Amino acid sequence: MSEELISLLRDLTDAPGTPGNEGEVRSIVEDRLRGYAELSRDRLGSVIARKPGSSPAPKVMLAGHLDEIGFMVTRITDEGFLKFQTLGGWWEQVMLAQRVVVKTRKGDVWGVVGSKPPHILTPEQRKKVVEKRDMFIDIGVASKEEAEAAGVRPGDPIIPVCEFRRLANPKYLMAKALDNRVGCAVAIEVLRRLKEIDHPNTVYGVATVQEEVGLRGAQTSAQTILPDVAFALDVGIAGDTPGVKADDAQSKLGKGPTILLYDATLVSHWKLRNLVLDVAERAGISVQFDSMPGGGTDAGRMHLVGSGVPSLAIAVPVRYIHSHAGIVHADDLENTVRLMVEVVRSLDAKAVADLVS
Repeated sequence: MSEELISLLRDLTDAPGTPGNEGEVRSIVEDRLRGYAELSRDRLGSVIARKPGSSPAPKVMLAGHLDEIGFMVTRITDEGFLKFQTLGGWWEQVMLAQRVVVKTRKGDVWGVVGSKPPHILTPEQRKKVVEKRDMFIDIGVASKEEAEAAGVRPGDPIIPVCEFRRLANPKYLMAKALDNRVGCAVAIEVLRRLKEIDHPNTVYGVATVQEEVGLRGAQTSAQTILPDVAFALDVGIAGDTPGVKADDAQSKLGKGPTILLYDATLVSHWKLRNLVLDVAERAGISVQFDSMPGGGTDAGRMHLVGSGVPSLAIAVPVRYIHSHAGIVHADDLENTVRLMVEVVRSLDAKAVADLVS
């Protein structure tokens, strides 16, 4: 994996961008895409990068989502503590005592997620998971007036804190927001590599908004593009940690991109899956498979646009998604880029027509 791709992932993951407040990370995406594609946005704020090939059709959509899970200030208590709404799916056990940044009109305000300390709980209470409604954010003030003076007001986004780090094995990368700055990085790098490569179609690299709260940007951007075939570039659950069985999650770090066969929003397109597998075999790229009974990706909205769009979710395995810190393997990121470049090159008019014949 190139240092340029690692640098891109670092910049994307360190940037803030909760659902509905993706502006800072969107600017990074647009800066990185300039010179490789024609840029526009839909009216929700998703970035649409159009890269013409040798033919205006078929139109191939590659979508990663800009937003990360986070929180929103809903109320400031008289004592200056912040009550909050979760944005995206959070599990209470990964939230307590984690650092956060509140993005206010006056700048960043640091804080920590707190609750009653265990020392004053009964033995029975200690056995229970603390519910989100009983948590708060402590920003180190003594009153509501002090919090307001610092710039905090209801509706402000709250960002998890975890700076990008290379781990003991430098191919293992830890950061916040890997879900789904990974998909954005893949889309950007695919367009960059296609600049010097002929492809028989027009490619749309898209960075969607508000995926974590209902796949919203995928719907509006796909309606804008009306693609002939679409791929959600997202992350999958890595099942290579203690206690996880193959029936729970099949993907492992370092073993290649994952084809998501099923989730709550999409049954994968059988012919498109076969096309991707054929391309991977010819290119010598190992792939994995997985399915999830719940959750969903942007493909869940893209495949319903117009009269229907053959769609597939391609995922990069990540450990500890929907927490403050995730871990991804650099080889999986690189091989997902390689796979998608070759898939794009294979999608001529006949190949896409065959998908719906």
